[in-house]
Amino acid sequence: MTKTTDYSGSGLVHIKNPHSDSMEENVLYHLDLGTKTHNLPAMFGDIKLVCVGSSPNRMRAFAQFMHKQLGLAGDGEDLADIRAGVDQYATYRAGPVLSISHRMGIPSISIMLQEELIKLLHHAKCRDVTIICIGTSGGLGIEAGSVVITDMAVDSSFQPQFELVVLRDVVVRSTELDKDLVGELLACSKEIPDLPMLVGHTMCTYDFYKGKTIFDCPSSPQT
Repeated sequence: MTKTTDYSGSGLVHIKNPHSDSMEENVLYHLDLGTKTHNLPAMFGDIKLVCVGSSPNRMRAFAQFMHKQLGLAGDGEDLADIRAGVDQYATYRAGPVLSISHRMGIPSISIMLQEELIKLLHHAKCRDVTIICIGTSGGLGIEAGSVVITDMAVDSSFQPQFELVVLRDVVVRSTELDKDLVGELLACSKEIPDLPMLVGHTMCTYDFYKGKTIFDCPSSPQT
């Protein structure tokens, strides 16, 4: 869960790579979109909320749910997958809401979020966009069925950081999330009776089984 940072005072989604805007064409391969082949501001310029999750079917169902909640025309059952020309990252739109599947695993999430979604929002000239990751997870000391609002993501060493190797250098990025947004989401729980909701940390590891010490993996967790 994160919120785009306003570097210019305009609310536009900022890209720190100075080469991006100077490129003749920027292709978002896994979303089947590009700056030359599509009018991205016309298609996505009014997007205000992006929700991402692992399952393509779940994100389609979420888009249909938002379609009904927003009172949009039609029943939403025939929502088209925007990236239908490629196999990755099912993408649906319901009014100002974009719903995207990031599949499973840190590499898959990183490609979708860091490399393509942020560029899409930038080239579409979106303003004041909120991005939220939704999904299921295990929990320690938490009642089953609870909604946990993540205020910080931690790695397998319980550190609030994400390490990435770039040209042999280890780049470390903070994983602290928007505290104001956490507070806004928690306040929503008062409007929903009988739904346990709390703020907590979420661990994300590189391995589903060993990284989280799940003991029914094919090899010993210590090997």
